[in-house]
Amino acid sequence: MKIKVPMQDFLYITEDSKECDKETAFVVTTQNEKYLQNAKDNQAHSIIKITDVAELFGVDNIKIVGITGTNGKTTTASAIYSFLLDLGYKVAMQGTRGFFMNDAMEEGKTLTTPSVLNTYKHIYQAVEAGCDFFIMEVSSHAIVQKRVEGLTFALKILTNITQDHLDYHKTMGEYISVKNSFFQDNSKKLINKDEPKASFNIKNTYTYGIENPASYKLMAYSLNEASSGILQHFQEIVPFTSSLHGFFNLYNLLAAIGAVHLLTGKKLEEVVAVVDNFAGVSGRMEQVSVKPNVIVDFAHTPDGMQQVLNALKEKELLVVFGAGGDRDRSKRALMGKVAVSLAKKIYITSDNPRTEDPELIIEDILAGIEDRTNVFVELNRKKAIQMALENQRNDEVVVILGKGDEAYQIIYDKKFPFDDREVVRELLALRTKQE
Repeated sequence: MKIKVPMQDFLYITEDSKECDKETAFVVTTQNEKYLQNAKDNQAHSIIKITDVAELFGVDNIKIVGITGTNGKTTTASAIYSFLLDLGYKVAMQGTRGFFMNDAMEEGKTLTTPSVLNTYKHIYQAVEAGCDFFIMEVSSHAIVQKRVEGLTFALKILTNITQDHLDYHKTMGEYISVKNSFFQDNSKKLINKDEPKASFNIKNTYTYGIENPASYKLMAYSLNEASSGILQHFQEIVPFTSSLHGFFNLYNLLAAIGAVHLLTGKKLEEVVAVVDNFAGVSGRMEQVSVKPNVIVDFAHTPDGMQQVLNALKEKELLVVFGAGGDRDRSKRALMGKVAVSLAKKIYITSDNPRTEDPELIIEDILAGIEDRTNVFVELNRKKAIQMALENQRNDEVVVILGKGDEAYQIIYDKKFPFDDREVVRELLALRTKQE
């Protein structure tokens, strides 16, 4: 991908050595440095270090916020984006859901963290649009592959560290180390104080928490009819309300409130005044139907599933889920164990099998389940959802996990149209028609 740059001797920059020519400079990153000679052979105008790209675009005047963690990145980023917009700032956000600027989608879904040059392109667009802040999700893959190389962060946020991506990182120790490596510099940081696996440079560090003392401490909370809380920041004590459900979302809200307070310097009461305007993220604890009660969520890790199901523990749950293919196999049995411990009935099905045999993925999940009395296996995801809806009685809740607002299912290397929410609506509409 070539990117046009302003007021330089060359017209474009690129990370791809094959795109180099007399008008295009080659940007050297950790990922592509082995292709440096190829760039020269293709007559690249010049060679530029990734650390010098910010100066080319003049992007030093925008505040960049990076959020990493196993769960909660997207909701926390979206909450910060929403709060800042409501407070009158111009803001851009890049992450799992795509690239947004000032309440408009600019690009659809891509990698959680794109290539570093793509990120610079988005930051430049944000600067051109007059944005004050650039909010971005930072994946563990991006940290390892240095896809945030050269970026100067105004604030770094840690949500939590639980098991995921061990297909890539191999061990939990390595995964923890990667996440924590993001917080070893002197930049301003906001850390979940209740995360025991967090390790960070204490300089310029603020914390948030519920169980432990923290810079932003939740003194009391209620989860009746969404959520509310009383937040203490040193001598300041302020209440807030939110339409978000679930204990885990209290952490996401705390992180977002603390971040906006640190970034803007506004009074805490001004920040919490806009919290209730944030309605959450599509595909995260999304209630697709009220009667019957059907909820769709993106949770695809043992901890993520436990958080979502615990948030609904007062109800009897019928849970539909699977596990992604070509991903961490070791978490599958744990997911099965979590589901069977918290659900009345579970329906194990395909998620995004990719190149793996869906039956073998399901066998891995079943390995974590001893009592299979109320366990149903149906490879066809639509049929599994239909089974759960047909078995649903009275106040039971059908919870469909794993894909959230994804509008496709990945089988081998192809994406087939499939949206859990649309499938539910279609099946319920058909039922109504038949009645």
